[in-house]
Amino acid sequence: MHLTRFTDYSLRVLLYLAVKGEERSTITEIAERFEISRNHLMKVVQDLSHHGYITSIRGKHGGLLLRREPDSIVLGELIRRTERDLTLVECFGDDNECLITPACRLKQILAEALDAFMAVLDGYTLEDLLGPRRQPLIQLLQLDEPPSP
Repeated sequence: MHLTRFTDYSLRVLLYLAVKGEERSTITEIAERFEISRNHLMKVVQDLSHHGYITSIRGKHGGLLLRREPDSIVLGELIRRTERDLTLVECFGDDNECLITPACRLKQILAEALDAFMAVLDGYTLEDLLGPRRQPLIQLLQLDEPPSP
């Protein structure tokens, strides 16, 4: 299974905002810190805002903040919302044309594996990603220094 960049960037944005706490961040700041496309990040932020994970404040003193506490953001829930297609193989989809589907057990086995994967993610929150790693994250993201203009 491969998670999309959209999900990866969603996790990065949430992690970044969680580390910053009550201090507002901008899309440009986050894009620069992770060296990723600002335009792509705008779509990610819009989706996270739409689903109630973050709040976007407009204006001179605006910015992005987490809308929910990190311990209430379940990773499995986030991945289900950001991954548009969890179809692992053709037989998962509506347009299945695989000849052996009626006799093949692969679909059931992969469905069980996907359920197990998601169940593990359902056991973790954004807070679990931070844990005792908050200070190293602050250093790696250079948050102890002011962002470049």
